[in-house]
Amino acid sequence: MDLKEIQTLVKLVSSSKVDHLEIDKQDFSIKIKKNSNKTEVVSVAAAPIAAAPAPAAPAAPSTPAPAQKSEPAAEPAVSGVEIKSPMIGTFYRSPSPDKPNFVEVGDEIRVGQTICIVEAMKLFNEIESEVAGRIVKVCVDDASPVEYDQPLFIVEPI
Repeated sequence: MDLKEIQTLVKLVSSSKVDHLEIDKQDFSIKIKKNSNKTEVVSVAAAPIAAAPAPAAPAAPSTPAPAQKSEPAAEPAVSGVEIKSPMIGTFYRSPSPDKPNFVEVGDEIRVGQTICIVEAMKLFNEIESEVAGRIVKVCVDDASPVEYDQPLFIVEPI
């Protein structure tokens, strides 16, 4: 199962009434659980690796909780549409350290424009905008870890 298939499954579970999805194959297993507004993905490749992702998954939701509590306080000052991370990974604002950022605050963006990269499992995924507008706020620092559905940018629609 590749990353695109996993992303599709996470989106389907998030947008459906299904609370739990579990797929087992010979050498691959994936469990997706939805708790209210949060979706947790636990992927297991083999029995020895099963111990590593399981502790990481419960720790991950506790990490963004303080950030989410501080962000709503800042949100009333900045309104607009949130562009959220479609996966867990590392957020990068530019294609490489020596290149300029994809977007800056104040830039106008169009639908389908690459606005950042999220690296997950050594795969660099270009994140494209699903809304046209002007970047009002960058919510994440460059090279920072991000969670699924965490706001990356706030955009004022045009």
